[in-house]
Amino acid sequence: MTNDNTPSRRTVLRGAALTAATIPIAGAARPAAGSSLSRKRTPVTVGPGDPRYDSLVFRGYNRRFECRPDQIRVVGSTQDVILAVDEAVRSGRRIAVRSGGHCFENLVDDPAVRMLVDMSTMTDVRYDRRRNAFMVEAGATLGEVYQRLFLEWGVTIPGGTSADVGVGGHICGGGYGALCRVHGLTVDHLYAVEVVVVGRDGRAASVVATREASDPNRDLWWAHTGSGGGNFGIITRYWFRSPGGDPAEPLPRPPSTVLDFSLDWSWDELDRDTFVRLLRNYGEWTERNSAAGSPAAALYGEFTLTSWPTETITLSGQVATDKGARPLLDDLLKALGRGVAARPARQVATLPWLLAATKGFGGGPGPFHRVKMKSGFRRRRFTDEQMAVAHHHLTRTDYGHPYGHLFINTYGGRVSTVSPSATAMAHRDSTFLAGFLVGWDDPSEDARHLGWIREFYRDIYAGGGGVPAGADDEGAFINYPDTDLADPEQNTSATPWHALYYGDGYSRLRQVKRRWDPHDIFRHALSISTG
Repeated sequence: MTNDNTPSRRTVLRGAALTAATIPIAGAARPAAGSSLSRKRTPVTVGPGDPRYDSLVFRGYNRRFECRPDQIRVVGSTQDVILAVDEAVRSGRRIAVRSGGHCFENLVDDPAVRMLVDMSTMTDVRYDRRRNAFMVEAGATLGEVYQRLFLEWGVTIPGGTSADVGVGGHICGGGYGALCRVHGLTVDHLYAVEVVVVGRDGRAASVVATREASDPNRDLWWAHTGSGGGNFGIITRYWFRSPGGDPAEPLPRPPSTVLDFSLDWSWDELDRDTFVRLLRNYGEWTERNSAAGSPAAALYGEFTLTSWPTETITLSGQVATDKGARPLLDDLLKALGRGVAARPARQVATLPWLLAATKGFGGGPGPFHRVKMKSGFRRRRFTDEQMAVAHHHLTRTDYGHPYGHLFINTYGGRVSTVSPSATAMAHRDSTFLAGFLVGWDDPSEDARHLGWIREFYRDIYAGGGGVPAGADDEGAFINYPDTDLADPEQNTSATPWHALYYGDGYSRLRQVKRRWDPHDIFRHALSISTG
């Protein structure tokens, strides 16, 4: 499960010049689904003392957590996963799975985990002619997927902006990114998923579940459209095909270029009132320009408010359209400047789409930090009072740490056209997704940094019991997992953690859990309950 939220060069022609290599439905036959889709790899079992052990253990993003399993199984096929799960069940070992390793909590890196299944060599991306869909193995990174889909077929999925995030957890948590306002979430294009599950007989088996109404396994597909990873089994492969539309165009085609921008305001020019006005302008512009089908839905922005003594706060993003990109950005710039004397330093460039999709937006702590993350969906902009609270916590002289963040990302657009019950991603009415993030290095400073981010979050959501449960809130994002939401000392609202993540869908997810993981083999601190 990932940050969730990472983002290469265009060489495929479009329009009339497209060939069989770029339009798979019209091209030469390609391998169908099945074992032929995966190169044969020999599985590897690594234990303590093996020189590879520490490298595999330290693939986890968050240094606050670490597991030291008896075995790490580096798998190369679905059959390898079945054998690993069978052995874990037989020996009574707690099992977990790692794709990209970007989980923010101890859902994978838990001392109780005795077998870790590492998916990092399962990276194939293929066209499955029989399903008219693109197969992606769960160990592939977003960067690998973007490059393969685009260079070989001229298509993409609307995933995140961090290229090194693994698709394994990103997709099933309802991944979003720079194209989500135009094309929806990744799960809105998910046709099928292959999962290794453990049945009532205690034996592991692989199941392919599709979105077809006639599929008896459809509930398992639905559960993987927003519930996050590690709940029902181990995902080995995904298939992507957009619902409806032209069968010769199974997935969206990105624009040939995007207008990439970064705007930096100096903290020295931002007193509290100016800061509040700037964020109000950003919020109001986004509210006006987040309707599905709006031309401005092509503009995606991440406003990263980094704590003092960092010198600046930054709005970075992309305008993903081949026509009219600059007027859209100019309209945003005009709106941001209303009543704000401070002017940002600008960096604006037209980039090939693939380069823009894989370079990322920067910001946030790196992979060797101790990290805490929180989130909140918003139907409307944060109030002026909430932004005044944000200004206070970001400029506190008694904290003075340069790696605290509040980011406010644009959302909505095409995302809002899908019913909350159509997928397990229930958050379909939001205009913004906010994230609270802090990173540090020294374990002796854990209490200081955890205290800061918890106070910040609590004060922003004071009207909702310290969590995003107010009238204009729509809960939290499971790909930014936060175990504090399950702690009654941190969540003093009447809204349980699972309602914040899943809305009204939790009871349905529990039914799926009871069917597909009756022995609760796959579990973690925020997993779906069988009870």
